[in-house]
Amino acid sequence: MENKTSYFEPLFERLEEYGKTSFDLIKLKTLDKSTEILSIYISRGIALFVFSIFLVFANIGLALWLGDLLGKNYYGFLCVAGFYAIVWGVLAFVLNDRIKRSISNSLISKFLN
Repeated sequence: MENKTSYFEPLFERLEEYGKTSFDLIKLKTLDKSTEILSIYISRGIALFVFSIFLVFANIGLALWLGDLLGKNYYGFLCVAGFYAIVWGVLAFVLNDRIKRSISNSLISKFLN
């Protein structure tokens, strides 16, 4: 009986090491994919923030210019707001499912590759 345990003991030790190594590998792969996805979204978020600031100032300038052309400043702001209401309607009702699907597919492909 002692002879059988001496055969299985190294096998169990190797199996334990393999399990620990496999678990560490899974943790590292998960960390790698998570940091890759996080870095992509942080860099895109920063770019989107800078673009948003540009867009705000461009819209204010456009609204003031349109208001000057139309005779009252608030007319220009109303025109710009109306344009964004139309854009929001198109995005919310027409492209909403496409945007969700695109983001989902992007995240899935990043995690699986």
